[in-house]
Amino acid sequence: MIKNLRRAALATALLLAPLVTPAPAHAQQRPAETYTLPMAASVHLLPLAAEVRDGYQRTSFKHWNAGQNRTDGCNTRAEVLLAEAVEQPQVLAGCKLSGGRWWSYYDARWLTSASALDVDHMVPLAEAWDSGASQWTAERREAYANDLAVHPSLVGVSAASNRSKADQDPAEWLPPAVEVTCRYTAEWIATKLRWGLTADAAELEALTQHAEACPGTTVTYEPAP
Repeated sequence: MIKNLRRAALATALLLAPLVTPAPAHAQQRPAETYTLPMAASVHLLPLAAEVRDGYQRTSFKHWNAGQNRTDGCNTRAEVLLAEAVEQPQVLAGCKLSGGRWWSYYDARWLTSASALDVDHMVPLAEAWDSGASQWTAERREAYANDLAVHPSLVGVSAASNRSKADQDPAEWLPPAVEVTCRYTAEWIATKLRWGLTADAAELEALTQHAEACPGTTVTYEPAP
């Protein structure tokens, strides 16, 4: 059944492909193209493969690096928090953030201290490793771990929700705020498509079910360079 759905969705995606329009180039002046597809079609663009954890170490993904602005003293984590702040914090010496206000969409909480937030990798580093990043160069893994080019590769959320998620995929964990399930699933798929990552059978089954429950949701992604 899933195989038939995958074939039908792939055909739909191919039919929709000519409708895709280019997105503006990023600051690096490289050509960028953004794709938007129905969630059901996008799920079935994910290659099916078993996960392999062999050799994984968190240190295989260098983070946080100096971010997009290499001279401002703020690392990737701080740049995410500055970008996502609903009320901007004061930036002190050494890029220490004081004050500010953030919305943690995973658990529908307001947070008023940068130290109460984690910057989550939408697809956790271990899951990325299992899904193909083990074959990447160290430079590409660093680019993945510090991906500021698009939202939502990195997202500021409460430390509690991020640590509850750990390295689990949507077959194992979803945000406790159930009203964001469609958004979260779409952002997960977008990140995997952006980086050419695979999905295992249980993950694909869960994503297929979520797509059926979110018929009006689309997935937008820009392939990583």
